[in-house]
Amino acid sequence: MSKRILIIQGHPHPDSLSSSLAQAYQRGAESTDRDVRLLELDKLTFDPNLAYGYKKRMPLEADLETAQEWIHWSDHIVWTFPVWWGMPPALLKGFIDRVFLPGFAFKYHDKGVGWDRLLTGRTARVFITMDAPFWYYRWAYGKPAHRAFKRMIMEFCGIRPVRFTNLSSVKHASEERIRQWLKEAEQLGRQGK
Repeated sequence: MSKRILIIQGHPHPDSLSSSLAQAYQRGAESTDRDVRLLELDKLTFDPNLAYGYKKRMPLEADLETAQEWIHWSDHIVWTFPVWWGMPPALLKGFIDRVFLPGFAFKYHDKGVGWDRLLTGRTARVFITMDAPFWYYRWAYGKPAHRAFKRMIMEFCGIRPVRFTNLSSVKHASEERIRQWLKEAEQLGRQGK
């Protein structure tokens, strides 16, 4: 059976490096006849605000229902997004708040502090872009987006392993360097990694 890959592009602007990375990965994956779907958050219609927390369920918009169906369908989820102020963009955070809900992504035990990881069996690749040098982001700030995304979202829901491709410093990157990054994304797509 062919690996089913879902690509989630989390940059709010369609003309971005994150979007180009998603498209490059998609080209690579489709060249090997993998089953690939692309979800571009900037094209979805949904309220990113989880208005009531978990106290009251908000109805899911059609685009979010589709997103949940595609996540269940997938074997491997590829994320592309920038790091701003140490975290993913608000659009991506709002998407996760609205989609990765109790009963879909996890389920707390009725008694005790444990939970069931409802997305177990999936793997993830995360392409993160940033303007800061990666070494500074790592040593001065402790990689906050990486830690939160991996431990508190993906692994919390059972998605593992989670592998990262870090692209920095974007604002100083030459055209040749950007081409190399896109080639790397396409190669990872061909490999289904």
